[in-house]
Amino acid sequence: QVQLAESGGGSVQAGGSLKLSCVVSGVSEYYYRNYCWAWFRQAPENEREWVVFYDAYSTPTFLDSVKGRFTASGAYAEYELYLRMESLEPDDTAMYYCAAADRGVCDSGHVAVADFPYWGQGTQVTVSS
Repeated sequence: QVQLAESGGGSVQAGGSLKLSCVVSGVSEYYYRNYCWAWFRQAPENEREWVVFYDAYSTPTFLDSVKGRFTASGAYAEYELYLRMESLEPDDTAMYYCAAADRGVCDSGHVAVADFPYWGQGTQVTVSS
């Protein structure tokens, strides 16, 4: 059973930066390298939306509004995923979640909440103007 645990959220002013991490457990390295990983976010009264998705063999696909400001990576040897967020804006305020699914989800080029069976508990990011 895949388990995910996010950390690194906090409160920053607009223009600031944060680095989120997601520790992965409960999966062997082989399967870890064959999952589709994603970061989602959900602001109050909004639906949960994907921010980035990627696997060990593909370039991350980013939501248009975060392109050029966010980067994503995975330290597969340490079973940890990262989301580096720069030039943060108030609209980035949300609970951020990491999620995992079969690698085929990434291959499809389109992701949705329902595609991901494994979720972390989330970490709050608040950006003030």
